[in-house]
Amino acid sequence: MQFLYPTFLIAALAIAIPVIIHLFYFRRFKKVYFTNVKFLKEVKEETSARQKLRNLLVLLMRCLAVLALVFAFAQPFIPQGTEVKQGDNAISIFVDNSFSMQSLSEDVPLVEKAKQRAREIVNAYREEDRFQILTNDFEGKHQRLVSKEEALALVDEIKTSPAVRNISQVLTRQKQVLGTSAAPNSISFIISDFQRNITDLGAYRDSTLQVNLVPLQAVQENNVSIDSAWFEAPVRTLNQPNKLFVKTRNWGNEDAENVRLSVTYDGETKPVGTLNIPAGSEVVDTVVINIDITGWHEAVLTLTDYPVQFDDSYYFTFHVAEFIDVLVINELAPDPRLDAAFKSAGYFRVTNQLSRNLDYSTFPSYQLIICNGVKSISSGLSFELAEYVKNGGNLLAFPPHDADLASWNAFLKNVPADEIQSFEAVNRQVTDINTEEFVFRDVFENRSANLRLPSTQGNFRIGTSARIGGERLLTYRDGSTFLSKYRSGNGIFYLCAAPLSDEYSNLAGSGEIFVPMLYKMAISSARSRPIAYTIGADQVIEADNHVRGGESVYKLRGQNEEFIPQQRIVASKVYLTLQNENLEAGYYDLFLQPDTILAKFAFNYNRKESDLRYYSIDELENQLPPNVNVIGGSALASLTDVIAERSTGILLWKWFVILALLALAAETLLLRFWKN
Repeated sequence: MQFLYPTFLIAALAIAIPVIIHLFYFRRFKKVYFTNVKFLKEVKEETSARQKLRNLLVLLMRCLAVLALVFAFAQPFIPQGTEVKQGDNAISIFVDNSFSMQSLSEDVPLVEKAKQRAREIVNAYREEDRFQILTNDFEGKHQRLVSKEEALALVDEIKTSPAVRNISQVLTRQKQVLGTSAAPNSISFIISDFQRNITDLGAYRDSTLQVNLVPLQAVQENNVSIDSAWFEAPVRTLNQPNKLFVKTRNWGNEDAENVRLSVTYDGETKPVGTLNIPAGSEVVDTVVINIDITGWHEAVLTLTDYPVQFDDSYYFTFHVAEFIDVLVINELAPDPRLDAAFKSAGYFRVTNQLSRNLDYSTFPSYQLIICNGVKSISSGLSFELAEYVKNGGNLLAFPPHDADLASWNAFLKNVPADEIQSFEAVNRQVTDINTEEFVFRDVFENRSANLRLPSTQGNFRIGTSARIGGERLLTYRDGSTFLSKYRSGNGIFYLCAAPLSDEYSNLAGSGEIFVPMLYKMAISSARSRPIAYTIGADQVIEADNHVRGGESVYKLRGQNEEFIPQQRIVASKVYLTLQNENLEAGYYDLFLQPDTILAKFAFNYNRKESDLRYYSIDELENQLPPNVNVIGGSALASLTDVIAERSTGILLWKWFVILALLALAAETLLLRFWKN
């Protein structure tokens, strides 16, 4: 047994008081003479013996009461294997309020159970101690130490949030705040479900902070979520079926059957069907969206799942342009076959320009640029075309038979792409088509049918550098390349080995190849604008810049809020940065003037919380670094007492107070009922 305040033991000298009273407080007897002395002598001896016994017992009770009170003030305790720390305490309590804490623990959500544990922890300490209440939101009001009363009020305000932090981030933030305190003792508590994807305690090695883990676990771990969605084509086309791929995932240990999936857009909800998702796996389904109106569209995918529902909806937005703009750069006159191929679809708008009269500033406004028969590519045009591709554009090149190889190869090196070699006036037949690549994928209903593939009467040899990594789309019978594809930056470059003129190629006459090839190239891209963003994960949003001189401020407006994001304008783009914005899932409009919407963005909650796999108490204990403890199991029934025992051992002062009261009660009984 040890004492928290051993100096109080000096007060044990007060035991001398009842001893002195006992020694000096006695009754003097008056002599009375009687004839029968023998009888009185016997009565006197018996009475004196009884009185001495009673007085000794009273003395014993008084001494025991004094000693018990002295011990109570000295606060004795039995150590529990940890060093007892004296002085004031600075306590940081992290309450996990992420969406996974919506799961049920018996009859209440885990977040309510966590708030209850936080109150018990606060109540386990003294009024003089200081507290930090921390959540995943990392709010400003949680970045300071407060009194016991304020801490309890902050706990009551906690609600679930889309924010999610790794345990290492939480410990870093706790240490920063606790470091501002002058208290000699710093203590951390983390109340969480300890999901496997956020619990990274392995790298924690700080021995200056005492860390206590309070694990809470749900009754079940089953959950199905919509993981992500994306369009097959980066550009959505009007009055055409647009394929949308939807990835759903089963995070549980049991198969999920008959999960209903639906999509809502343009004010209509359309059922997609039911999904059967094996345990611990994911399924990609296809949704066809037909669009008959240009402009911005809002849509949401929804599935049925319970009880964790924050990840059952996936919001997304997309834009359908009235026209897809195509620029054709010609050496001389425009090629009527290109105009005819694009005019067959009403949503293509073709612009023809001569190579010597180009406005480079307009390049970013075109979805596809076709370089047709340009004999020599100047250094300026080479640079602008390479930049156009790297910034997300699509470029298709048909070199003429008399092309200046030096300027062309300098341009191809700048892209980069394989160089073209000398022109060969030899008849060749295209025999192989790559139907796995986007340009020709899903174009032909019957791949085994006899397609009329193009033939050429002359072509360039295209090099095959493994370092550059070109992809063949059309191949000659001898294995050489007719049409190849190269990814450069955010865009795509297509290179044809033969000129487009009828003198050397019949590609333009092969309608079943030429027309769909041009269409798919115009709507393809190495990178398209995301149809949705993840709250807390995607920090930068790119949009077209609509500021034309002067200063203007872009704003984002949601259903329940409006705010100004950090913004940076670079040429034709504006980059919006969202830092520590507690957004709700849904749609947000970008605008300069309130009545004019420039773009629409969709935000979804982070799916990191969808994985409901937790560490058990035993697993946590097996991976704990030094100075980290787990408070779990039966201890959670009385967390206040457990914390008190862990911080000061088994407290005995209450028992000594009870002992003092019992001693005083015994003294009272002796004096009242033991008569002389």
